[in-house]
Amino acid sequence: MAAGGGLSRSAGVEELVERARDGQARAVARLISLVEDASPKLREVAKVLAPHTGQATIIGLTGSPGVGKSTSTSALVRAYRARGKRVGVLAIDPSSPFSGGALLGDRIRMQDHATDPGVFIRSMSTRGHLGGLSWATPQALRVLDGTGFDVILIETVGVGQAEVEIASTADTTLVLLAPGMGDGIQAAKAGILEIADVFVVNKADRDGADSVVRDLRNMLGLGGRHSDAGAWRPSIVKTIAEKEQGVEDVIEAVDAHRAWMDEKGVLHERRLARAAGEIVALSMATLRERMGDVEGHASVLALSESVVSGESDPYVAADTLVAELGDQLGD
Repeated sequence: MAAGGGLSRSAGVEELVERARDGQARAVARLISLVEDASPKLREVAKVLAPHTGQATIIGLTGSPGVGKSTSTSALVRAYRARGKRVGVLAIDPSSPFSGGALLGDRIRMQDHATDPGVFIRSMSTRGHLGGLSWATPQALRVLDGTGFDVILIETVGVGQAEVEIASTADTTLVLLAPGMGDGIQAAKAGILEIADVFVVNKADRDGADSVVRDLRNMLGLGGRHSDAGAWRPSIVKTIAEKEQGVEDVIEAVDAHRAWMDEKGVLHERRLARAAGEIVALSMATLRERMGDVEGHASVLALSESVVSGESDPYVAADTLVAELGDQLGD
């Protein structure tokens, strides 16, 4: 997170990208700020970054509060840096209801990496977005990928069932659990079994760690998508992140998952799905911009009256609105 040389406020997009690719953290931060502020320059940013994207390994970390996500993230950063990898971290925090800012301050927790020019850490607010991720996360990932980071870690807020959104964002999803927190049962209820590529049982020096591992193995044996022929069967790794024990085993599990995805073509499929979701989201945002206040649009209000009065139904009304919008956008 060390700042690079002088960076003027008037720096153009191409200059920002060039400096970010040269390792200047201030330039990377400026690009991500453009994303968070929904800057008009984003189209130019995306165009300049596009030829450089698709190289980073994207790893998501999720799990209930208290399982040690930030400690595990910090340990992974250190391990990847020891391998000479440039590492970016997006810590997705709950939003302040007053300022919209991030509350948890994950960057403070990972101050060990603050002076390392090979590490960039950004805490991003969810701003009320469901799913545990910020709405700007896909674009921020594109910035980090396109500016030369080898590994990108996404640490999410840990909000339960809505957390599954990370599975569509990361190449490999790590689900963290810890003994004594009822996580085995919660994992089954929340559907976390379905999104995990690697299970990390942290705080493995505590009583009950072996029981968590056993419960996970039993639940994996019950079926689900992991039981399909040729499907990936999640690894289960025990760690003590505070002591940096088991971290290399986690990286080996991630590497094994990556090798399997490359062999089966799954990585390409995941990235295609991620790009499709991003395209749809941006398209909907553009449509809303052109319409203005969607719910207050005159056509929507008129169609709503017809639904309430029983003259029409929501499906017919939606078809009518889509046809009308298509005509408007075609003008």
